[in-house]
Amino acid sequence: MASVLLEGRREPSRTLWTPGRIILAVLVGLLASALFLWWYSGRWAPGRDRYSVQGVAISAANGEVEWPTLRAQGIDFAYLAATAGNDRRDESFGANWAGARSAGLRFGATHAYSLCNLASDQARLFISSVPRDNGALPPVVTLAFEAGCAARPSRDVVLSELNTFLNEIEAHSGKPAILRISEPFEQAYQVSSGINRTIWLDRAYLVPDYAAHPWVLWTANPNRHLRGAAGTVDWTVVKP
Repeated sequence: MASVLLEGRREPSRTLWTPGRIILAVLVGLLASALFLWWYSGRWAPGRDRYSVQGVAISAANGEVEWPTLRAQGIDFAYLAATAGNDRRDESFGANWAGARSAGLRFGATHAYSLCNLASDQARLFISSVPRDNGALPPVVTLAFEAGCAARPSRDVVLSELNTFLNEIEAHSGKPAILRISEPFEQAYQVSSGINRTIWLDRAYLVPDYAAHPWVLWTANPNRHLRGAAGTVDWTVVKP
């Protein structure tokens, strides 16, 4: 009888958590977490209960935009890339200007300011590219260090040139411009304390505080994915 019992007995099963399997499980978990964060970050926006007016910044990088589709996703306004430096026009600006208007959105134009070009030349390009439209939002001047431009003028020179640029485009648009200032540019030149304009700041997911006075616009999610636009858009809110 004992021999029969011994022959029928099986070794208990064991879970073989070898070092290799443990590492694999950890890697799978990390990958799943990264995919979830990527998915969530592409859809996150600040709550409407606090920021009731929200919109986007659009450029040629977003391809052929389906403006009614964008508006259906809760967009209140759109800023459209128009010009950069003294010789670069966004190839989709005209189509986006017309498309945003036809979709019934508030819309405006942006210029990427360059430290490597004269302010008057940049203003000339902007004025010749952006129609004067009383219904448009104030123009936006983006201030950030650009790849390929190593110029770093003194603060006095930057503020003087920037004032020249602003005076010319504001005479054209009939509205005071908005300054969209990156954190490195603000740290280098303290533009917000040197020029009195409405401020637009950038900081992904966290409220920015690097300017000399409070912001009015904040790009809260530069990685937002929307139906009707390729790539990602700069999701921006307006302070109530």
